Amino acid sequence: MASRKSIKPRFVNVIILVMVIFFIISFITNILNSIIVDVKESFDLSLGLAGFLPFSFFIAYGVMSIPAGFLSEKYSDKKLLSVSFLLIIFSCLAFVAFPGYIIFTLTLFLLGCSMAVLQVIINPMLRSAGGEEHFAFNSVLAQLVFGLASYASPYLYMYLVNDNYKSSSVASFLRDLVPKNLPWVSIYVVFALVAIIVFFIVRTAKYPDNIKKDEETAGDKQSYYNLLKNRTTILFFLGIFCYVGIEQGIGNWISQFLYQYHQLDPQTIGANTVSYFWAMLTIGCLLGLLLLKLFDSRKILIVATLLTMVSIIIGLYGSAEIALYMFPAIGFFISVMWSIIFSLGMNSAESHHGSLSGILCTGIAGGAIFPLVVGIIGDAFNLRIGLLCLLLPLIYILSIGFWARPIVNNSTILRKSDEDLP
Repeated sequence: MASRKSIKPRFVNVIILVMVIFFIISFITNILNSIIVDVKESFDLSLGLAGFLPFSFFIAYGVMSIPAGFLSEKYSDKKLLSVSFLLIIFSCLAFVAFPGYIIFTLTLFLLGCSMAVLQVIINPMLRSAGGEEHFAFNSVLAQLVFGLASYASPYLYMYLVNDNYKSSSVASFLRDLVPKNLPWVSIYVVFALVAIIVFFIVRTAKYPDNIKKDEETAGDKQSYYNLLKNRTTILFFLGIFCYVGIEQGIGNWISQFLYQYHQLDPQTIGANTVSYFWAMLTIGCLLGLLLLKLFDSRKILIVATLLTMVSIIIGLYGSAEIALYMFPAIGFFISVMWSIIFSLGMNSAESHHGSLSGILCTGIAGGAIFPLVVGIIGDAFNLRIGLLCLLLPLIYILSIGFWARPIVNNSTILRKSDEDLP
């Protein structure tokens, strides 16, 4: 009994640390959804060049995720977390000092590399700390935290650029640190300050010893080779690739779509709608926590995907008022997709979950491809057609609900009661 009490707080501490890092990742990652119109206007960009900004961020996942798995074997989590936050600090301050399109793309790439390392480290930590059978539930809980941060970040943007807050001494101080015609750059001053705080938390935090089981470790080159030969690994990689592409493809273009088709102010209504998109994603996570205790995760995925497809079509072709409701609704319906796809993938493998986490996190590079594709199609035809193309990756995600066969199913009340029967 004493041993059990000593272990439980240690694992809870790890889960809390993971949730804090998820909050930081989301806060930095999804601000681009809100500032994309300002960036486009500030640097006089086409839709294609604007779409290259999320590309430069998310392509870093494709470059860094698997190497991050190897790094996690050679270095401690504490050291890798510390270096990642130092890189975030350097990247943000470099852009603040030299604001421009090229420097911004390089900054986003370096930030993406940092996020890739963080993602690869914290997902196996969450799985081992919370237990395999609860990984889907804990992943949705992490997505809830992710959504809360994404909901908050547009309000930081509005606080720093909106004329209504010019009297605020804090906002004025931050804006004075950047060019007057680029007030949105002050956001990256805030990110640098937050990263400094978290860096010291990471350095002073206590980490449990030997939290990873053998199958949780990243493994060697052979483990990656064996996983990449496995058809199931590739299929779940594509699932993550499609999900992040959809999430960012919608999130990055909400404000521009509302401005271009309905003449709605991107600094107020546009930013608010982006915030509501993430708010509904957060609320959807709360409902998802309940649903995953009641139903098979594959059935939830099928229903959520169908509702997302309907919402996209209605939002793109409806009136301004309908669009303002449908974009947040999309956030609500996609809220459980990442958690379900990731947990189905992890629970479909018997070993080398650290390596598998690295491969799946590489799929986050989908966030680089789809916003760029939407922008290119938007330049060639129009933005509405570009966004409509996001139905294609949704069809693939829909298929996962039919063919996925995990070794460990998500724990539900019904399954637990059946197991308790004599």
